[in-house]
Amino acid sequence: MSSHKEIKISDYTYNLPEERIAKYPLGQRDKSKLLTWQNGKIGEDIFENCISYLPRNVQLVFNNTRVIHARLFFYKETGAKIEIFCLEPIEPCDHQLAFQETEEVVWKCMVGNSKKWKEGFLSNSFEVDGQTINLTAAKISQEDNTFYIRFTWNGGLHFSEIIEHIGQLPIPPYLNRDTEESDEETYQTVYAKIDGSVAAPTAGLHFTDTVLQKLKVKNIATREITLHVGAGTFQPVKSETIEGHTMHHEQVIIPIEILRSFLENPENIIAVGTTSVRSVESLYWIGLQLEEKRFDPFHPEVKQWEPYENKAGISLEKALQNIIYFLVENGEKAIRFSTQIIILPGYEFKLINGMFTNFHQPQSTLLLLISAFLGNDWKKVYDYALANNFRFLSYGDSNLYLK
Repeated sequence: MSSHKEIKISDYTYNLPEERIAKYPLGQRDKSKLLTWQNGKIGEDIFENCISYLPRNVQLVFNNTRVIHARLFFYKETGAKIEIFCLEPIEPCDHQLAFQETEEVVWKCMVGNSKKWKEGFLSNSFEVDGQTINLTAAKISQEDNTFYIRFTWNGGLHFSEIIEHIGQLPIPPYLNRDTEESDEETYQTVYAKIDGSVAAPTAGLHFTDTVLQKLKVKNIATREITLHVGAGTFQPVKSETIEGHTMHHEQVIIPIEILRSFLENPENIIAVGTTSVRSVESLYWIGLQLEEKRFDPFHPEVKQWEPYENKAGISLEKALQNIIYFLVENGEKAIRFSTQIIILPGYEFKLINGMFTNFHQPQSTLLLLISAFLGNDWKKVYDYALANNFRFLSYGDSNLYLK
């Protein structure tokens, strides 16, 4: 356990010139470059040809979350601009229920320029179909650098409609530019369905309807799960060792039929994106909690250090069976939980045999996850990409890693 916590983040860095960060995507998603890595061998292709690299009987796991208009702007009478960045719903705490509310919600938020908002309400008026809507924001409490904000409004609109009208799509801070109209389409996957993320699962941005159709023709199984990506995905590791870094919680929903498909065919599960990796790997630890009778159905979660503090004592099959049995017993169609899991070098993958992913920031927890899968080969991969004109980060090129 201690060896994992003592990992130095400075050992997981590389020089990323500003000009190598893709500020915009390519005009055609599936024309991006594809770096392939399999058992130490590196290759290069175009993403639209990715299917030819996939093994037989593969199950591709997609995260079908959709990015919401999480950035809301208000102006005080003094003219001060206050930004409220919605992170996750508190009342009600379920994303879908929160989006369906028609009068009032409470969200956990970050507040930009918060020093200018010491007391009182903020309000913003706008028109929808000829009706004037007034949205009010009030601070309830503060927790570290986040705030609990109560939003109230008139007009009977769902909260999802409110933020769609008044909010702005958040794009990654490292793009160093404002959100543009084109981002509304390009910063969503073509299969995005379930509202809730404040950042896109960017490995999926390369997939087009054409590529998805090719998967269908080749009888490649596709599975959809949901993990609502939090702003913490961009949070840099500021501590010298990883022990000092606190991972963010993210909400996960995985349907029972997908658990059954994993149980029937646990080989060749390939995750599209690190969000899918973290979601699917978390399943093992939920199954272990059920086995050890310490699963909390009211606050189900996988904590940051659980994989390192609790040495696995059951098979993957038993872990999945435990979750399926729990869902059947309780008449539930999906397992819902929060995950804080951190995947570090030395982690033993329980379900994932491969992954699509983008290139990640230096000294980030996502780069640590990649290193956990590739070992020291992560340096070879990134050196190759830098030497061969690959584009980096959210709007950049793709990678396919296979064991």
